[in-house]
Amino acid sequence: MNRQTTASTCCYCGVGCGVLIEHDGEQILGVSGDPTHPANFGKLCSKGASLHLTGDLTARALYPELRLGKGLARSRTDWDTALDHAVNVFADTIAEHGPDSVAFYISGQLLTEDYYAFNKLARALVGTNNIDSNSRLCMSSAVVGYKRSLGADAPPCSYEDLELSDCVMIVGSNMAYAHPVLFRRLEEAKSRRPQMKVIVIDPRRTDTCELADLHLAILPGTDVALFHGILHLLLWEDWIDRDFIKAHTEGLAELKNLVRDYTPQMVAQLCGISTEQLQQCAEWIGTSPSFLSLWCMGLNQSTAGSAKNSALINLHLATGQIGKPGAGPFSLTGQPNAMGGRETGSLSNLLPGHREAANPEHRAEVASYWGVEQLPENPGLTAIELFEQVGNGKIKALWIACTNPAQSLPDQNAVREALQACPFVVLQEAFRTTETAPFADLLLPAASWGEKEGTVTNSERRISHVRRAIAAPGEARADWAITVDFAQRLEQRLRPGQSSLFAFNEPAQVFDEYKELTRDRDLDLSGISHALLDRIGPQQWPFPGGALEGTPRLYVDGVFPTASGRARFVADPYRAAKEQRDARFPLTLITGRLRDQWHGMSRTGTAAQLFGHVNEAVLSLHPDELRRHRLQDGDLVSLKSRRGDLIVAVGSDDSVRPGQAFLPMHWGDRFLKGGINTITQPAFDPLSKQPELKHSGVRIEPVQLPWQLFALIEGNVQAHFEALRPLCEAFTYVSLSLTGRERPALLIRAASAVAPDPQLLRDIDQQLGLNEGPVLAYDDPRRSIGKRVRIESGRITAIRLAGETLARHWLQSLWLEGTADEQLRRWLLAPLSTPPGSATSDPSANKTLCNCKNVSQNAVCAGIRRGLDLNGLKQELGCGTQCGSCVPEIKRLLAATAQPIAVTS
Repeated sequence: MNRQTTASTCCYCGVGCGVLIEHDGEQILGVSGDPTHPANFGKLCSKGASLHLTGDLTARALYPELRLGKGLARSRTDWDTALDHAVNVFADTIAEHGPDSVAFYISGQLLTEDYYAFNKLARALVGTNNIDSNSRLCMSSAVVGYKRSLGADAPPCSYEDLELSDCVMIVGSNMAYAHPVLFRRLEEAKSRRPQMKVIVIDPRRTDTCELADLHLAILPGTDVALFHGILHLLLWEDWIDRDFIKAHTEGLAELKNLVRDYTPQMVAQLCGISTEQLQQCAEWIGTSPSFLSLWCMGLNQSTAGSAKNSALINLHLATGQIGKPGAGPFSLTGQPNAMGGRETGSLSNLLPGHREAANPEHRAEVASYWGVEQLPENPGLTAIELFEQVGNGKIKALWIACTNPAQSLPDQNAVREALQACPFVVLQEAFRTTETAPFADLLLPAASWGEKEGTVTNSERRISHVRRAIAAPGEARADWAITVDFAQRLEQRLRPGQSSLFAFNEPAQVFDEYKELTRDRDLDLSGISHALLDRIGPQQWPFPGGALEGTPRLYVDGVFPTASGRARFVADPYRAAKEQRDARFPLTLITGRLRDQWHGMSRTGTAAQLFGHVNEAVLSLHPDELRRHRLQDGDLVSLKSRRGDLIVAVGSDDSVRPGQAFLPMHWGDRFLKGGINTITQPAFDPLSKQPELKHSGVRIEPVQLPWQLFALIEGNVQAHFEALRPLCEAFTYVSLSLTGRERPALLIRAASAVAPDPQLLRDIDQQLGLNEGPVLAYDDPRRSIGKRVRIESGRITAIRLAGETLARHWLQSLWLEGTADEQLRRWLLAPLSTPPGSATSDPSANKTLCNCKNVSQNAVCAGIRRGLDLNGLKQELGCGTQCGSCVPEIKRLLAATAQPIAVTS
């Protein structure tokens, strides 16, 4: 085997980790962290370390598919037919209804070159500003915050500031799950310098809080009041930098008048914290030599997201904590190239080089550079607005690339209705299994991780070269190449006889054209090229022509890219969230992330081992809340909001307050019938247009679904998924996931009020391979109970329990162990539902605590019972020695089983 290694980057979060892809020129065989990459120095999280396991070709889009009429099935076609058909539909739509009747919805997972090609296509060729990115859902409030306060959309910090800071405040981010490699850096810095103060502000007590010296569990949505209350104390105690304020800022007088009313007593009551906690937080911020803030979706995904960002930046301006080591307001980007999208102007209100689409001078500059007469003036539609216009018929042709709006957008009932009604939907996508794929009239197969070349910009403004290791499978093509091919064909209809705007043959040419639009701008990266990155490694912008290295820190001279050269204090009052708890919806639903899944699970959902830690959607409720509703762990409830409802299992979790509930954001309709975003709200921030995905008013109602189904089948999971998921639609509750490592399998849990038609069970059994062959079965039609297990070569390969599923955890354990003994056979052929003897039905029996080293919770607990401490567990079991994400959970298990210490007088 010709084993090779290609240096590239991870395709998940905005940390931008370098990876080394092991391959043989045709297949990706493994992945490891790149020790030379300055973002991660060789470290990877559980998701990045398993990237090579997400290459399931049966989940991939491999060739173009075209549907020639609504209601018809798509059929395979060739690229020429596919793109010519798209050109005809787009050109005819533009001719009849104008350029604003079409739109493009793209993604922070695209490379910078892909982004630029789409932006030029929409604005220079089609003539519309209707191009927006799913980054609107995660980073647009940070964009507004930076621009309003500092003058430009530029995170001023570097990752090295994590090690250098004396006081780090993490706000609205479960950093331990969302950005684990950076969290590990912070942990190591804290262990070296215990005097460093770590403050975590989050309604939940997440794993990130394990590192905190102070956790402020504020009530959801009260961040602006908290920050104003902190500033009130900074001013009162004179913990401010008067010289910095006088020399480098403006607007403090107005802000002072506002925050005068945010007294400690008022803020503490409003936020649900104590005045002592507030005072301590302000003191550490105001007296620490350096102060760094880190934030993510908890601030951004809000109807007050822009106000939250600016109120936080106000604290840095008041204390002069910006432009120096270990200090500054540092937004943690959610997607691998959300920054690249912002840089290329691929949000509806932006243009390349941090220009504004509403600014006539900016439009003229870009039009002149592109060689077109003018760029469109009409404001473009942002994500939520765009799909509203799709729904009301104003958008008649929609091009979606590398994103999954039928999972990720809020108010999914409205989104799916809009997609269904749209006359023509193009989906440019690597995975044909996403929730959006069924709505596509044209599916264009795109290259994916390890198969494409270009650049990405991470959270610290560092540009990395993404290198291709292997060719894309089937007929899949790079995103920029698909876009350019379509654009060249569309030019022949819209600009016949004119020279092409898209004379690109390779991604380096796209980048070289784009970078000139940044020259002499705040983000000047005109000195960067693919070849330079290959020569000297990833670099931070600004990196103007002639530079020898990137810029680690911005605003070191106190000069800001505003008209006056001064940073601005922004005085936005606290406004309560638009959707509050009330008598009808008495709970606040909080959404967030799981440790081992990413976004809508288009990619991570193909790797069975990433379900080992959590394998189904569970609504986390405080134990008091469970008692109030008379619920037990695992019970099913109807979770209802003002927009829709879904059935979900509940779990006890004292990390959330009474009156609140938590649900991971990853589960779409493919894995959980309805999907999480059926109930989230589309209300958005008036400035950033970012929707309030984080908090919704909900209520829970018990449901009576006594008839239950459990099924497991190993091997060829995508084929089984496609065959079985439609059959499950007949059930009221449906949850699907994967399990296993060496032997991946599909898991199904479903429930209904009454037993289904017997034919449905026969159809399910046929797909499970339980209708013939080496199958042991027991059926009791009178009780609507049935048990079927397929045993091959002495081990279980498929399971179906119907009616009652009390033995599902036991059977899954037997499958995992590869055993099928006489005890199992006796149980199968008897009218018993419960597992025999002392067999366990503990749901945590099969839980994988450490995904990197495949260490179960049972193994960790057994080690603790033998007297092992954390170091002993690491040495003996290997858990916590790779990415470290399991360490907080292991510490909690150690604390829960610690023996009391005898106290003598």
